[in-house]
Amino acid sequence: MNIFVSGGLGYVGTELITRLLSDGHKVTTLDSGWFGTYLSGHSNLSILIGDIREIPYSLKDFDIVIHLANIANDPGVELNPTLSWEVNVLATHQLMQKSLASGVRAFIYASSGSVYGISELERVHEDTPLLPISSYNKTKMVAEQVLLSSKDKIKVFNIRPATICGFSQRMRLDLAVNLLTFQALTKGEMIVLGGNQHRPNIHIQDMIEVYLHFIANFEELESGNYNAGFENLTITEISKKIQSFIPSQVIYKDSNDNRSYRLDSSKLINSGFSPKKNVSDAIQELKIKYESGLLQDRDEWFTVRMMNKLGLG
Repeated sequence: MNIFVSGGLGYVGTELITRLLSDGHKVTTLDSGWFGTYLSGHSNLSILIGDIREIPYSLKDFDIVIHLANIANDPGVELNPTLSWEVNVLATHQLMQKSLASGVRAFIYASSGSVYGISELERVHEDTPLLPISSYNKTKMVAEQVLLSSKDKIKVFNIRPATICGFSQRMRLDLAVNLLTFQALTKGEMIVLGGNQHRPNIHIQDMIEVYLHFIANFEELESGNYNAGFENLTITEISKKIQSFIPSQVIYKDSNDNRSYRLDSSKLINSGFSPKKNVSDAIQELKIKYESGLLQDRDEWFTVRMMNKLGLG
């Protein structure tokens, strides 16, 4: 297939595109390039550096759009709220309009499980009322609604991922498991903010498999929202898992991030998807990458740090 991926140079996009190419797909990606390029050249890959808010060409001849481009996570969005609403919502609307005008067959959107905000429910499912508590959460919720308004014209899949963990060539070290594991490896201690908040998790390789699942089955699957997370753990439980692999101590501090929810991904599983990896796999992989010198403290692997360096704050 001919696939357009926005934000394809990011944490998930880099690994996803590598897999798409190995599976024989033709891929074009548009990315700001803020965090560098880690993809190798390939005859079936076109990399375009540019602003997702300004796509100067049609998407004619593309079968599927996978929309990953966004200002990521709460701290990044709070750094520049206006930019974030433009990128996360306005650009999403524009990309959908181009997709419709170009005859794209399916639109797969990287939303976020954080749209649920705070919930005391045993599990939140796709029909649970949304209670977004941050600007980032709200941009994702609004973008979902914008996209679903076109579901009668194009297949639309809003994927609500849990917090992703594990190694990527374009790493992110500001995600819970990755951050705490890196702290344990480099400092022998982890700073846990709060600790009792529940966060769902998904290994990056399972995240990639989710996107491949929708690519392979988009004609049969029903448009809509799909949770994607398989381990609901408190931050304290995550730190204890890390301690089982990396000798380290935990320092507890107060947190101003009260998000707490547990994902129910039965809808995704019932569609034929089965996860293969877990948080413990991610921790062990990160440890191996660190010991081999591939996991380092780099500005471009921290969203806010790099945005500040680029003058985007």
